[in-house]
Formats: sequence, C-alpha cells, structure tokens
Amino acid sequence: MKTLRRIVSFRRWAAILAIAGSAPAWAAQVGMNQTAAGLDKAQIAALPEIERGPWRDYLARSEAQGKADRAALIAERAALKGPIPPPPAESEGHIGMPLKNDTAWYGSDEARRIADTIVSFQTPAGGWGKNVDRSGPPRLPGQSYVAGENWDYVGTIDNDATFAEMRFLALVARHVPGAAGDTFRDSIVKGVRYLLNAQYPNGGWPQIWPLQGGYHDAVTFNDDALVHAAETMRAVADDESGLYGFVPAELRAATKAAAAKALDCILAAQIVVNGKRTIWGQQHDPITLRPAPARRFEPALPSTAESADILLYLMSLPAPSPKTITAINAGIRWLKDAALYDREWTKTRELVARPGAGPIWARFADPETMKPRFGDRDLTIHDDVADLSAERLTGYAWYGTGPLKALKRYVAWAKERAP
Repeated sequence: MKTLRRIVSFRRWAAILAIAGSAPAWAAQVGMNQTAAGLDKAQIAALPEIERGPWRDYLARSEAQGKADRAALIAERAALKGPIPPPPAESEGHIGMPLKNDTAWYGSDEARRIADTIVSFQTPAGGWGKNVDRSGPPRLPGQSYVAGENWDYVGTIDNDATFAEMRFLALVARHVPGAAGDTFRDSIVKGVRYLLNAQYPNGGWPQIWPLQGGYHDAVTFNDDALVHAAETMRAVADDESGLYGFVPAELRAATKAAAAKALDCILAAQIVVNGKRTIWGQQHDPITLRPAPARRFEPALPSTAESADILLYLMSLPAPSPKTITAINAGIRWLKDAALYDREWTKTRELVARPGAGPIWARFADPETMKPRFGDRDLTIHDDVADLSAERLTGYAWYGTGPLKALKRYVAWAKERAP
C-alpha cells in the first residue's frame, strides 16, 4: 500500500505539472468539470420566441409554489405557542416504508400508523423530502419537512422520495375503503399532481421541485429518478396493479400523456457521437438535453449504471416504436463495447488484473473512446481511478456490474421480438 500511495502522489504531482505545461505525456488529468447552473430566465429568453411560453409558465409556477411552501411553514410557526419542534432525524433512503411485505400486512395498525406519518410530512406542493424514517412520529405543526433546518430537498424525486411514499399509501389505501381511507387516497392524488406539475415541458423531471437551482434543476437520470417518475405515471395511467383506480379519469389521462412525454425526453437525450447513438448521462440540461455536470466530481459524460436502467425501462414498454427499438439496440451495443474484462474492482478500491474476471464497467466514460473517466472534488477529471483523492476514491461507486442486467434482459427481449 505504501508503494501505491507513492505512485498516487507522484501521479497527482504530474497532474499539477501538466497544468503548468511541463508534465510527462502520461499525466492522468484529462479535463476539468464545470459547476452546474440552474434553469433561469436568461436561458429561457435565449430560446426561439415560439418555445419560450411553456418554459416561462413552468418557471413562474415553480417560483410561486416555492413561495407558497415556505409561507405555509412560516404560518405554522407563527401560530405556535411554544418552541419550534426540532427537525426529524436523518435516515438513509426510504426507511420505514416496506414496499414488499405480504399484502395483508398493509391492512395492519402498524401500516396505518406509518401511512399517517407519511401524510403528515407531505409538502404543500404535494411531494416529500428524502431520508426521513417514516416509521417515526408524525410531523408536528411548525416542524421541518426534512431532516435539518435548511430548505433543502423540500419535495424531491431523489433516493426514491415521493415515489416510495405514494406506493406505500396505495398499498395501505386498498385495505381502507370509504371515508376512513380517503386521507390516503387524497394524498396520493396530491402526489400525482405534484409529479405532473414538476415535469418539464420537454418531458423531463428535475431532481427537486419547486426548483432549488444548480445541478438539481437538470433532467435527472441519476439514481433512476426520471425512470421512476415515468414508471409511476404509467402505473397510475394503466392501473395494472389495481392500486390507482380511485384517481380521477382526467388525471389518469394526464399521467398517460406525461409518460409519453417522458419517453420523448429519454429518446431525445440519448447522446449522439459522430452520428451514432450511445447511452445517457446522469444529468442533462433541462432545455438542450445535452449532458450536464452534477456534483463537482460528476462530469457531463455518459453514465453506464443509469443508462442500463434506462434501457431496462425502454425494454419494458409493451409496444416500442421503431425509434425506441433503435435507441435500445444502440445503447446495448455501446455497453457491450465499453465492457471491461480480465479486471476486478477490489474492496480496497483498486482496479487489478484478474484473468477471467468481468465484465465490469466504469461509471463514467469518454463518449468517443469509451475509456473510463473519474472526477474529483476539485473539478479535475482523470483517466486513472488511482489518481483520485482518498475521500473520492473510497466514497463513490466508480466501477460496477449494473449494465450486465440490461445485457441479459436484451437477449430475451430480442428473442421476443424476433420474427
């Protein structure tokens, strides 16, 4: 390990020299990431006049809803006769909302209690924050909607937030007919309206709505946010599960249209290099749909893990159009070509040679060469994972096997479509 650290230190010094123009040819820094900008009026004003209206309306709606959400919390706190309750404790993901229990469990008192807590944390806009244990106590008047006092992720589709809450409520609601269950059903309908309001005019979704700015405004494929939004729209529209029959017909029609717009967005966002379709990035610019940077270490490059789940979603569509089929074939071909064999990503975060191992994929890759790329918090982009700072080397999934599930599904999907 001492030898490895010396090598890493030497390479990082080489990267510094590269900036000064005196590094050896093998210096590993290959670029700089950009800080992400949010959607704003100037970007909308640059559009052709015929396209500006829907985007102006969207931005105005977001700004108005954001003010209304904050005003609601301020009003609750103004009415308190005691201290403001402390914010809920932070947890990991959608803890406290089991979504795969036996059907009968969702009719239990415990499930009802969790459902009541979920409803209490719904924002005025209709969404939910993330990373709060929903099995905890209900939200108190004046209490933050999210863990912490910062106005952060107040209404989001990150980390399965909003989708998981709606799904859990639907599983409980079917066990509670009549007026007793209307609270849960009304909350789901409010969640549906939230997702419809949050959808961009081109069919994408931001990570947070009302908009929070920065990379959160990008069309977000990261952690399957857009795919899960599209799946939710389809689930409500088609109601194959029998969970959403209570949703008003006009809303179900709107969710069907939203799912179709989401598909258009997915197809339009597929990265094209030298006239050939490839895969997708984690985030894409909300208007141009070009790949966009996210966090400082997440560059605007093709992302294999998210693309695999996009392809799985496209292959789940019952009657794919020729354009969708072309996108699937191209994406699968790119992932096949980008696969790495005879390499292993170890628990100690090292890429080592191991005959017979693989396939694995780098999370990010150069769109033309398919060679792995790695970002660090200082915005530098590298072609060797060993060049990263210790914090980023160990704190992110730089390699994985996620695309393998898409390749396996593709074999069956292609057979199903064979004449």
